[in-house]
Amino acid sequence: MDRFFEPSIDKVDVMSLTVIIPTYNGGCLWKESAKAISTQLMNIDQIKVIDSSSKDDTREVAKSFGFDVYVIDQKDFDHGGTRSIALEGVATDLVVFLTQDALLNSNDAISKLIAIFDEADDIVCAYGRQLPHIDANPLAQHARYNSYKEQGYVTGLDDHFPMGFRKAFISNSFAAYRTDFLRSIGAFPKHLILGEDAYVAAKALSAGKRVAYVAESHVLHSHNYSTFEEFKRYFDIGVFHTTQSWMVKQLGGVEGEGVKFALDQIKYVIKQNKYPWVFKSIFASLAKYLGYKLGKKHKILGPKISRKLSMYKSYWNRV
Repeated sequence: MDRFFEPSIDKVDVMSLTVIIPTYNGGCLWKESAKAISTQLMNIDQIKVIDSSSKDDTREVAKSFGFDVYVIDQKDFDHGGTRSIALEGVATDLVVFLTQDALLNSNDAISKLIAIFDEADDIVCAYGRQLPHIDANPLAQHARYNSYKEQGYVTGLDDHFPMGFRKAFISNSFAAYRTDFLRSIGAFPKHLILGEDAYVAAKALSAGKRVAYVAESHVLHSHNYSTFEEFKRYFDIGVFHTTQSWMVKQLGGVEGEGVKFALDQIKYVIKQNKYPWVFKSIFASLAKYLGYKLGKKHKILGPKISRKLSMYKSYWNRV
């Protein structure tokens, strides 16, 4: 049975909470993001910033809002490992992860996100809705509107919605977890090229737990990727799906979804009367497809070539 909820925020103040944000050269957007975090209405027990030795004023901005700042070497950053390090010493019921470029869209965004945990004890992961930044191009707009719908849901492994690999979809740009569950699975795995959030969601589903999408809770978050950046990002997704093949086997494949996304993107830009973007959309989709296919063959390509094709190049320093 599919479960759709509209969470109430009446009881969220009884749940203790830590917010964690990895940062690196956050720039002007980080200043906006930090301010939005600091003005949340609910009580946040601790706000931890894990900074990868920024060369701008990222750490100073965090300290000006009273955040706790921890510094690591840039070369030591790891999508999963760094977040697990940040989790050490956290004693709160819940932990919310944000990225430096995710801008909370209201002062109750976090309250609305974590309220879903009051619905049932077996909900252990939740993520909010991402809307495009005001400077988002048509492809970036479509990516958010397509992936983050207006209707929220709670799903388990046996539920019919969403289907397949989409069931483990989640984003650490704005996600919350029960701290005890994260620790029970060893937190986020070290040395993943990306997808540490989807990994945890898949582990939750496998353990008979449930994952929630809270559409009432919003952040602004998007990227205007170039065609080559899309290639590199999907190369890394191919690597992720290959190295974590158990997820694909358990939840189902993803390639059919890519075709639907590509067609829907073309329809979107035409509907928006952005006709020059039709060709950009086609090239971007081809780049994603090629990148994904090559990423799945990364073992044949070897670390040296793979590093050149990858967005997250530091991953290949430890292969």
